[in-house]
Amino acid sequence: MSKDILNRYLFDNADVRGQVVQLEKSYQDVLSAHSYPVAIQRLLGELMAATSLLTATLKFDGDISVQVQGNGPVSLAVINGNNLQQLRGVSRWEGDIAADADLASLMGKGYMVITLTPTNGERYQGVVELDKPTLAECLEQYFIQSEQLPTTIRLFANGQQAAGILLQVLPGENEQNDAYEHLEQLTVTIKAEELFKLEATEVLHRLYHQEAVRLFDPIEVTFNCTCSRERSLQALRTIPQEELEAILAEQGKIDMGCEYCNSNYSFDSIDIAALFKNASSTDTPQ
Repeated sequence: MSKDILNRYLFDNADVRGQVVQLEKSYQDVLSAHSYPVAIQRLLGELMAATSLLTATLKFDGDISVQVQGNGPVSLAVINGNNLQQLRGVSRWEGDIAADADLASLMGKGYMVITLTPTNGERYQGVVELDKPTLAECLEQYFIQSEQLPTTIRLFANGQQAAGILLQVLPGENEQNDAYEHLEQLTVTIKAEELFKLEATEVLHRLYHQEAVRLFDPIEVTFNCTCSRERSLQALRTIPQEELEAILAEQGKIDMGCEYCNSNYSFDSIDIAALFKNASSTDTPQ
C-alpha cells in the first residue's frame, strides 16, 4: 500500500467532492523531533491529516497553517503546509498528559486559527472556537462559518499512522440537498482501521460502491522543514549587533534551534561580524 498519499474524487451524479489522505512516514518524521505524549501524537496526526485535506481544497499556490491554542496542558499545536503537500508541525505542552486525554482535556478553553498565505494575493485568517468534542467537528464548523459550505470530516491517528476523509458540497452549489445528505451518511461509516490498512480505491469502493466516483491522480504528502542556516542568520540580523556581541562575550557562540525538526545552527563572532558587515555594504547607497 502506498503511504503518505492524498486522493481527490468527485461524484458524477452529485455536486459534491471528496478527499482522503493516508499518512505514515511524514507523520513519523513530525513526531521524531520530540518525545510527545501519546495523546499529543494523536492530536498532531489529526492536525496533519486536516491540514493536508484543507490544502487540497485551495486553488492557489502558497502556504497554510492550522494551529490550535488553549489554556490547557497543551498551549499550542500547529501544522504548516503548502500547495505541494509539504507539511511540518510542532506542539508545546507541560505536565503529565493522560494517554486517553480528549481535545478538551488537552486544550482547555481554546480556539483554532487557520491562516492562508497565497504566494500572490492577500493573507486570510479564520478563527473558530474549540467548543466541539473533536477536531473534525471544529473544522466542520469552520467551513460553515467561513465558507458556508456543508462539509463532513473524519480524522484518525494512532501514533503510527494518521488519516482523514473530507466530503464537501462544491462551491456555488451550497444548497443542502438529498445527494449530499445521502453521501454524508455513507462517509461517516468509515472506520479508522479501514483508512489505516486499505488502499484509497478500496476505501472508496466500500463507501460508495453504488455511486459513480471519479478518482484523480494521487498526490504525495511529505515532511519538509524550511529552516536553514541562512534563514537563521537573517533572523539574527533583526537583533541589534550589540546584543549579539554581548551574548557572544558571555557564551562564546549563539545557538539557534528549530522546533520543527530539532536542527541546530551555531554562530561565532566571525559569523556575526560578517553578517553585519554584509548588511552595511548592502545598505550603503551606490
